Amino acid sequence: MPVYSPQEIEKKWQAHWKTHQTFKADNHSSKPKYYVLDMFPYPSGAGLHVGHPLGYIASDIVARYQRLQGRNVLHPMGFDSFGLPAEQYAIQTGQHPAVTTEKNIETYIRQLQQLGFSYDWSREVRTSDPQYYKWTQWIFLQLFNSWYNLDTDKAEHIRTLQEKFAASGSAGVRAAGEAEDRHDFTAGQWQSFTEKQKLAAVLPYRLAYQQDTYVNWCAGLGTVLSNDEVKDGLSERGGYPVERRLMPQWNLRITAYADRLLQGLNTLDWPDAVKEMQRNWIGKSIGAEVTFPVQGHEGADIKVYTTRVDTIYGATFLVLAPEHELVDQLTTPAQRGAVDEYIAATKRRSERDRMSDVKHVSGVFTGAYAANPVDGAPVPIWLADYVLAGYGTGAVMAVPSGDQRDYLFAKHFDLPIPAISDAQKDLDQQADPTKEGRYINSGIVNGMGYKEATATLIAFLEEKGLGKGKVNFRLRDAIFGRQRYWGEPIPVYYKDGTAYGVAEADLPLVLPEIDEYKPTEHGEPPLGRATDWKYRGQHEFELSTMPGWAGSSWYYLRYMDPENPDRFVSEEAEKYWGQVDLYMGGAEHATGHLLYSRFWYLFLKDLGLVTGTEPFQKLINQGMILGRSNFVYRLIYKVGQVENGELKSVVEALSLGIPPIFISKDRLDSIQNDGGGMLIGELSGELHKHIQDYAPQSGTIQYTVEPLNRHELATPLHVDVSIVNNDVLDKEAFKKWRPDYNSAEFVKDDGRYLCGWEVEKMSKAKFNVVNPDVLVAQYGADALRLYEMFLGPLEQFKPWNTNGITGVGSFLKKFWRLFHPEDGALAVTDEPATPAELKTLHRVIQKVAHDIEKFSFNTSVSTFMIAVNELTALGTHKRAVLEPLTLLLSPFAPHLAEELWAELGHAPGSISQAAYPEFREEFLVEANVTYPVAINGKVRDQRQFAATATAAEIETAIRESDFLARFGEGKAVKKVVVVPGRMVNVVV
Repeated sequence: MPVYSPQEIEKKWQAHWKTHQTFKADNHSSKPKYYVLDMFPYPSGAGLHVGHPLGYIASDIVARYQRLQGRNVLHPMGFDSFGLPAEQYAIQTGQHPAVTTEKNIETYIRQLQQLGFSYDWSREVRTSDPQYYKWTQWIFLQLFNSWYNLDTDKAEHIRTLQEKFAASGSAGVRAAGEAEDRHDFTAGQWQSFTEKQKLAAVLPYRLAYQQDTYVNWCAGLGTVLSNDEVKDGLSERGGYPVERRLMPQWNLRITAYADRLLQGLNTLDWPDAVKEMQRNWIGKSIGAEVTFPVQGHEGADIKVYTTRVDTIYGATFLVLAPEHELVDQLTTPAQRGAVDEYIAATKRRSERDRMSDVKHVSGVFTGAYAANPVDGAPVPIWLADYVLAGYGTGAVMAVPSGDQRDYLFAKHFDLPIPAISDAQKDLDQQADPTKEGRYINSGIVNGMGYKEATATLIAFLEEKGLGKGKVNFRLRDAIFGRQRYWGEPIPVYYKDGTAYGVAEADLPLVLPEIDEYKPTEHGEPPLGRATDWKYRGQHEFELSTMPGWAGSSWYYLRYMDPENPDRFVSEEAEKYWGQVDLYMGGAEHATGHLLYSRFWYLFLKDLGLVTGTEPFQKLINQGMILGRSNFVYRLIYKVGQVENGELKSVVEALSLGIPPIFISKDRLDSIQNDGGGMLIGELSGELHKHIQDYAPQSGTIQYTVEPLNRHELATPLHVDVSIVNNDVLDKEAFKKWRPDYNSAEFVKDDGRYLCGWEVEKMSKAKFNVVNPDVLVAQYGADALRLYEMFLGPLEQFKPWNTNGITGVGSFLKKFWRLFHPEDGALAVTDEPATPAELKTLHRVIQKVAHDIEKFSFNTSVSTFMIAVNELTALGTHKRAVLEPLTLLLSPFAPHLAEELWAELGHAPGSISQAAYPEFREEFLVEANVTYPVAINGKVRDQRQFAATATAAEIETAIRESDFLARFGEGKAVKKVVVVPGRMVNVVV
């Protein structure tokens, strides 16, 4: 096969790798291990676009390189196959989500395999496989049956807690969680409790527990949504209204691990930005919990957490979350209507919207007052949606002179803003949070500085029983239930209203078949439709399923031992593979998947089930490939209805059934830049003629174009880039693309419609995705792999331009022709390499190793291109150069490398077992050095000397040469300055 045919070569080697399981990793190897992992994908129906493989290509290069370095490499792939999209499709079509998911996975596997990734497919896992989620359920049961002992600073089995209760009751038990949720009892009382009472007493200590929790409830989808799935009060999928609702939910007590999660970040080789995002999300702060008694409501105390207890005298109002449990009790009759209206409006906003909206001030007065615990001053109690019930205590001590958000609230509602420090400035314009100066208007701490005042106030509050010093975290416990069908069933059943864990021997608890995939008529989750679905035929199961992140929180462990029926991972396999050495994935998972995975791993560590300290040692966030979007421009114009010469109405043209009219980008620009208005008048005339064809004139009624606004002339609309070539639209294809455009018209149609363009995120919604299948069919997978790496540094965002791949394709053909000159027969010789050839080769050996170790793949591709150009110019066809060069290229272009490796006489498919070429620095040392030679600093000539020549030898050679006779003008030489390896300067 003398002509390079990537499609033929690639199919050949992909089949070979699959048949021979070339990349199968061994759990029993004397080689050092290397575990490289991709964040596994959710298999959507759209398949991959060219932006998706970027990280996969990079991790595959590393995996192949590490094999050449003699390591036993684990490089697996699987699928995060539970999720809402498949369920929504099932609701719309009635097709079981498993069918859709299986079809999507088949597409993904085909696309991944055709790109030549060296995955060990024997280890593939799918979170929706019952043999996988059996162990997800098993881990949940371990959480359900554990509590966090603050004395030992780790999770323990619930039996150790019950033993403490039996011995000494609840006194002295230090457990993670809120003490307010628990009841005090003696050992004697514990012994007298019924089974149900004991379980109720234990529940608030469990790491997996039920609690009424505010959630994002979407009635249109019939499920709870995460904050990420809500945009502007609507569900991201479908655009249905979402409201905050108090519902019983399963939660995982991730807050027990807050401090360990924070400290562990210091040991990780992760991007600083990701670590900082997790630190901020965990949000450790040191402050005080303060109690504000409510006036006129005995026992109705409001607790707030503050990091600035020193400012308490400046607290001129309290702000409660609209969902706060005391709101109904505190609201006065006069304020009831306003409060109810405000709460209803708040329910339509997500937590994320409420937290991020700093521009708009809103709130409502409850009519009630609390007493400031330090001086008894009345403090009005307000509601505002920027306070969240699930964060802290759901109440804020508002100090407007020291906090800008409180300041804006106070300004808006005309509340007092007293100064509390003599160092505060410009309080008529903004808040000043300074800790400098001395306190004023502050009772017992007047004249004190920050540290003294803080200590004094905490001591005072503790003495009065109205507060205490406290370390707090922003991190909240993770809501674990979803009212969906397509997820892992939570292995819990109910007996007499009490939750019990399913016996481990009864796992997996498999999803039952149901008739429809939406909630029941009574509002129960879809699992409520299952018939005869009871635990051991008697007890009702939990009807919620687990969230999507459950299965992805531990999948990296299952890859180590995916077929084990008796354990989620064997002790031997876990100990051998240990931590993931390189984890590749998107930064968008920083406070979701990455945090939950660390939490589950630390929990498993507490139980002695894993041996490391963290799951992922090194993390790289690949950048995003940006698409080049194209736009068409639909004219915005109105039509006036004229009857008997009088304008009766003005309507949008589209409302009259007039087809959409599009204007080319070049003409649109001309009109908008036309100061004289001649072009817009010309356009008006064209449109007037146009509407006559669709809104015919009659004797009494006529239609005319209303005056056009050149600055709001057209609406840009995304158009599929596949029907645009060099920004020129295929108009016939455009009309067929969408039914609403099949009668589209183009003003002043001269046969060419020019689209606009913009570089933005590659997305199906923007119609700017490029299917890798098309590029692989045209250029080959190796070309696509190299091109994506060549686009720029891995971590950066990079614009996509399909035209650029042709250059990489040409490079691969040039590489092929080093072996097959002029696409002829193999012409590799056994001649020894010249110094110039060895210099080129060893420069590549050194550079590629350095680049891969530093994850700088784009510069490696450049190095290959330069080397091939040099070797082509040298006419190189020598095995001594081309064989190691093929090894170097193999991580980047594995199909071409395998083909050439076999042609060189090696066993088919054996390049992965070869050794990385040895770098020898002596081949980069120059034999001779060319020196510029100057007279009084002005270069006159160049002379070549041996690289080993001394300064004295060079000076002697210059003095004895004809250089002085030619350029010295007969002047005497004062001295000769030699800078070794750089230059010679003769001073005359």
